[in-house]
Amino acid sequence: MKTTDKLFVPSLPTLWPGMLMAPPRPGALPPFSSPNARYFYFARNAVWLTMKMLRLDGGEVLMPAYHHGVEVEAVVDAGATPRFYRVGSRWDVDVADVAKRITPKTRALYLIHYAGFPGPVDAMRKLADEHGIPLIEDCALSLLSSDGATPLGTTGDVGIFCLYKTLPVPNGGALVVNGKRSYSLPEPPAPPVASTFSHTISALLQNLELRGGAVGRSLRGLVRSVGHGAVKAASVERVATGTQHFDRRHVDLGMSPLTKRIALAQDLEGIVEARRRNYFLLLGRLRDVSPPLFNQLPAGVSPLFYPMVVQDKETLLAKLREKGIDAIDFWKRFHPACDPTEFPEVAQLRRTILEIPCHQDLSPEVMGQVADVVREALKSERRPSKRAS
Repeated sequence: MKTTDKLFVPSLPTLWPGMLMAPPRPGALPPFSSPNARYFYFARNAVWLTMKMLRLDGGEVLMPAYHHGVEVEAVVDAGATPRFYRVGSRWDVDVADVAKRITPKTRALYLIHYAGFPGPVDAMRKLADEHGIPLIEDCALSLLSSDGATPLGTTGDVGIFCLYKTLPVPNGGALVVNGKRSYSLPEPPAPPVASTFSHTISALLQNLELRGGAVGRSLRGLVRSVGHGAVKAASVERVATGTQHFDRRHVDLGMSPLTKRIALAQDLEGIVEARRRNYFLLLGRLRDVSPPLFNQLPAGVSPLFYPMVVQDKETLLAKLREKGIDAIDFWKRFHPACDPTEFPEVAQLRRTILEIPCHQDLSPEVMGQVADVVREALKSERRPSKRAS
């Protein structure tokens, strides 16, 4: 408990109270800069609607073998059949393998940009055009990120975004249609107010703990215990974000007005700058004890997290959480439709990638502490046991 009291590093950015009343800023990055955008409670809702909008139900969609699983569930629920292509050990999409797997049944290409790092979108665009099929860019992990000067989500026929992984908002996903062709997209209804309120309070309490140390933690614990009792007594349905599965009951839920208000008040360029600074700090402090997945940060990339390659994820994850760092076991499982034995590099990624927070809430001082804790955990993991003489 003593070490936890010194450090609290949430996996996602927290909501500062002043953000609730801050004036809007002009958004220069998609989806906020996009004229043809629709907002949803979840990004997965946008995936489902994309299948219907492009009339892909009944056809095959070529998707990466390295996936979360919920986007595959949305594709299947919408009536399309997922097929999978190879992704290498550095999150590198094998474009030659994609080309080889395109058949007359292929109705669309699906590209995921991992944690802010751009995939080969130009090559995938060329392939899609050669076969006369649409390209879907999944930017759920890559909000605010660019490939050089080109914002991710603007090259494909459709760009799909998740807001609450990058911004301190209670919910939110977006679908952006690019190009000249227009679609009649419904404006989904707002989600339950009580659910949005519950998520907002949770984000505010995390901010209280982040800034208030032990006192903030005690207040957060007290408020949470009272709040849970009130929610249970009132039978409030809390539509959880970050869930592992697609739920058709929530497909028509839109984004809350509060989410849009908070999102539009964010300093987007400042967020990108802070995330890049924190990533570079971790890279410089950890590269000698854990070979980085990426040894550099390309121009335009807004990293969602620092992907660290480890050998014993469960042990290291427990050590970091014990010290107050909410590290995440990144994309542990294949969707059942994808055969793990066909993609050994992806299976290895799922066994070894740990998500270390580097978001905009974390100061250089906190990131220095994070780096120290991670280094010590890695060193203790690799210390040789003493042999009997």
